[in-house]
Amino acid sequence: MNQPTRDPEVEGESVTLARVTGETGGDLVLRQVGAHYEIYSNGLFLMDTRDGTSEREMVRLSLAALPPGRSHARVLVGGLGVGFSAREALDNPRVSRVDVVELEPQVIAWHEDELGEAAEYVHRDPRCRVHNADIVAWIAQASAADQPGRFDVICLDTDNGPDWTVVENNNRLYEAAGLEQLTRLLTPGGVLSFWSANSVDSFEALLRTRFGTVEVAEVVVARGVPDVVYLASNPL
Repeated sequence: MNQPTRDPEVEGESVTLARVTGETGGDLVLRQVGAHYEIYSNGLFLMDTRDGTSEREMVRLSLAALPPGRSHARVLVGGLGVGFSAREALDNPRVSRVDVVELEPQVIAWHEDELGEAAEYVHRDPRCRVHNADIVAWIAQASAADQPGRFDVICLDTDNGPDWTVVENNNRLYEAAGLEQLTRLLTPGGVLSFWSANSVDSFEALLRTRFGTVEVAEVVVARGVPDVVYLASNPL
């Protein structure tokens, strides 16, 4: 007798598809609930494929803040995740190239299989380059070059926020030295943006000491406080 097909979404069932040791030594897990996928690190929820509104909005706001007429824009995305940020950039007609820096090789590999469909296999787009590297080290090396490659937009979605980093080393991205390195990678008129799960007043204050233009956008989410996008341009 054939067994009836079960719908995990209807039954509220979470199916673990993969469990590996991540680059930071923790437990990295990919789960499926119905048609959606979730990624956890050491039991901490990181992201899923259900919405992605705030990640996409970060990219949209950043590109909209570029000087009028700017085209063939280069975008750097910190964190591949489920691919929504990279997909939003690739879908924008002003963008000619997207570089993505992702620490976890297994997350990149999952995009060949389970995760790929959610963001339409961003890594297969010829305009997209995915770098398997630590974002802090990658930015430090890139900014130290005599003639660093520059980006019109840099979007950082590597952590839950400046005060809630996935790994301790990532706090450098939100300090003065890290902001200086990021500034070296911006084109004139370029935009730097950060995703956060909550507002962080001290980080906003730091941005205002280093950039002439700082905007804070709240993005309403289904549960909890709004997500926050910080945008900075015109370095002082």
